[in-house]
Amino acid sequence: MAENTGDTAAQGAGSGQISVEARISDLVRLGIIGLFAYWTIVLIAPFALIVIWSAILAVALFPIFQALCRLLGNRPVIAASIIVVFCLVLIIAPLALVAVNFADTAQVLIGKLRAGEFTLPSAPAAIREWPVVGERLHDAWNQIASDLAATIIKFQAPIREVTAVIVTKLASIGGGVLSFVVSIMLSGIFLTRSARLAAAIQVLANRIAGEKGVGFARLAGATVRNVSRGVIGVAFLQTLLCGLCFAFFGVPARGALTFVIFMFCLMQLGPGLVLLPVIIWSWFSWSPAAAFAFTAITVPIMLIDNILKPVLMARGLSTPMPVILIGVIGGTLSHGLLGLFLGPVVLSVFYELLKAWAWPSVQTASENGGPAKLDALPERIEHRQ
Repeated sequence: MAENTGDTAAQGAGSGQISVEARISDLVRLGIIGLFAYWTIVLIAPFALIVIWSAILAVALFPIFQALCRLLGNRPVIAASIIVVFCLVLIIAPLALVAVNFADTAQVLIGKLRAGEFTLPSAPAAIREWPVVGERLHDAWNQIASDLAATIIKFQAPIREVTAVIVTKLASIGGGVLSFVVSIMLSGIFLTRSARLAAAIQVLANRIAGEKGVGFARLAGATVRNVSRGVIGVAFLQTLLCGLCFAFFGVPARGALTFVIFMFCLMQLGPGLVLLPVIIWSWFSWSPAAAFAFTAITVPIMLIDNILKPVLMARGLSTPMPVILIGVIGGTLSHGLLGLFLGPVVLSVFYELLKAWAWPSVQTASENGGPAKLDALPERIEHRQ
């Protein structure tokens, strides 16, 4: 009896020792895996933004790539090359011109602010002839111009500190354009390997979260295409039309104005915040015929997003404006020019995934008119696409 008790105690001690050794071994393995994971993140961190934006571009351009590949007789390399060249010509060239012009204009303005030479022009004498409000508006304009000059002189030191930060951000615009070029070229490589990459992503998503993970992956892809077409695509089209209009009519500081319009369009605020003051300025500075022609062209440009967005954006994937706004501002402040595009897409994907995970029944009921479960998410996304 005593021997049995001793054997049991020895076995218990042995099993306890084995359990401790197993736990230590597991901790060592986890530590090694964590070390390699951290080392890998450090190595790929300088290229992470470029790779992520390349993947987003590949997902957004995949329907066009698929159609072009079928048209060319199943030649994916040629189709991807055509898309890359088209994007470089259509997107990078105007973007580079606008960004460089904006940087030059901003640096001139900052130089005047630092030197205390920035002043607003005096009110045109023609305003005095306006009935009722002409005299008051003329005096108010001149008073604001004089007060602005005095305010700049008073707060010259803080203005210099702020402008130093702005100059640093402007200096990164060239690097942002270069990163954009590399991203487009890398997205072409992703497109040629799209079948393998899609299969690998589905396998990884299935390993992480099962069938729901596959549904989340499909939802992320649908959201990327939705935001790229309905937000970035429409914003780029409106900005391109505005830039061509500014160049044709010879609007001063057109590069800076075009860049600001692009940011406002990405924020879902529309180009009207810039176009309306320019239209008013044109009626004071140009002949009535030129001002009327400029107004007749720019007004439809301001309204074109109301027609295109309902057509291009998929039903049931409407991302709220505050999410897009935070993505644009946060992406620009964090990652410069590349973050201007990357921010709204990444934040929109996160919002849609969070909504599908936290409120699947509410989302499905709002889309289909009845309750459903998250298990049906892959079928819903596939049907939506």
